[in-house]
Amino acid sequence: MPKSADPVHVVGGGLAGSEAAWQIATRGVPVVLHEMRPQRTTDAHLTDGLAELVCSNSFRSDDPEGNAVGVLHAEMRRAGSLILAAADRNQVPAGGALAVDRDGFSHAVTQALEDHPLIEIRREELTTLPPAEWDQVILATGPLTSPALAEAILALTGETALAFFDAIAPIVHFDSIDMGKAWFQSRYDKPGPGGTGADYINCPLDEAQYHAFVDALIAGEKAPMRDFEAKTPYFDGCLPIEVMAERGRETLRFGPMKPVGLTNPHNPTVKAYAIVQLRQDNKLGTLYNMVGFQTKLRHGEQARVFRTIPGLENAEFARLGGLHRNTYLNSPRLLDGTLRLKADPRLRFAGQITGCEGYVESAAVGLMAGRFAAAERHGEMIVPPPLTTAHGALLAHITGGHVEAEEAGAPRSFQPMNINFGLFPPLEEAPRAEPGKRLRGAEKTLAKKKAMAARALAHMAAWLDTPARAA
Repeated sequence: MPKSADPVHVVGGGLAGSEAAWQIATRGVPVVLHEMRPQRTTDAHLTDGLAELVCSNSFRSDDPEGNAVGVLHAEMRRAGSLILAAADRNQVPAGGALAVDRDGFSHAVTQALEDHPLIEIRREELTTLPPAEWDQVILATGPLTSPALAEAILALTGETALAFFDAIAPIVHFDSIDMGKAWFQSRYDKPGPGGTGADYINCPLDEAQYHAFVDALIAGEKAPMRDFEAKTPYFDGCLPIEVMAERGRETLRFGPMKPVGLTNPHNPTVKAYAIVQLRQDNKLGTLYNMVGFQTKLRHGEQARVFRTIPGLENAEFARLGGLHRNTYLNSPRLLDGTLRLKADPRLRFAGQITGCEGYVESAAVGLMAGRFAAAERHGEMIVPPPLTTAHGALLAHITGGHVEAEEAGAPRSFQPMNINFGLFPPLEEAPRAEPGKRLRGAEKTLAKKKAMAARALAHMAAWLDTPARAA
């Protein structure tokens, strides 16, 4: 029997595991996908659906020219991503972002995997390292890896897992928002996929209201931390709103509550001091999530504090915020260039446990892990995507792109990272302006981003179109 007839085992049915399973199966290799829910649930999940979104419903910017995550979207679509296909079919208006109806999205992914003839889904928890007869395994257990499996992995590697907090934003019923105070508008009236340019609900605060809100946030009672969480650092890309407030009184005005690009039609001559935005969370438009309002406040405190926001005085919450701990490996030390564990190369890792951050990034790492595993099954040479692509840049960061030591010799730990143009190699030539014109400031920055995006998409297309070669 050819080796390609042996299944690859994928552990974890989140975004990365689902994408990995799809990429393997569509290349003619059988897959056994192991998902512990509903046999064992987590503090963050609410359903037993595959690829359940437990935090935001946004896949962030869908701009393939000026935003690195938009480039990653485009590359994934070109690579036949199940996650992006399901997101596109279940999108809801969100300005320049790609946001989805979370239930429809999860159902689409689950249905596609259940219907594929080469994919077997086993609802069971893996509490130890995979048995020796599983000669190819992708561990995509994500930030909520079961403690027993995490301990087994750590015992194998001799390392200590790092961890960071990820917080969940509240969701509000639309019909409880006072639209006599709030209004629909996207920042700078920018439309996105399926959007109109008026896709966010905006709640304005004047200076006194803003400072009162900051005081309430800081004074609000927080959920107690368990002992093991006390020394866990936050990931800066998903800070709880009250932690941002504690870092400086004006921090929120330059973060999730910035008032730029918005005009209040109820009072157009007065500029808001700060603005809270809510983004559509389901296709029906009945639920909206508070953008950037991840929190660890107690539920009662959340309702009290957030109802001080103009327009949300009578807000009814479909879900209040929460907090969970994420874990990830010291991947540059533990994984090789194709995401295999150096201590046991039959094991690959994918998703947030590798130290990427974000829905799209997790799925992209799953996409790469799945393609690598399928190529290995077929006896083909594994060629990682070029460093100039979003996928290649993300892989390079995970497998060694971080700074290990500062100039003074102080150690620096590997940290999670969203995809960004800072991870891409520099352009060989700077973008040129029209004759007689010189690029400056924002115009120069945008031209550079566009050039890097165009290079990434061209190189990704070439990589995907390159015929496989025997190893």
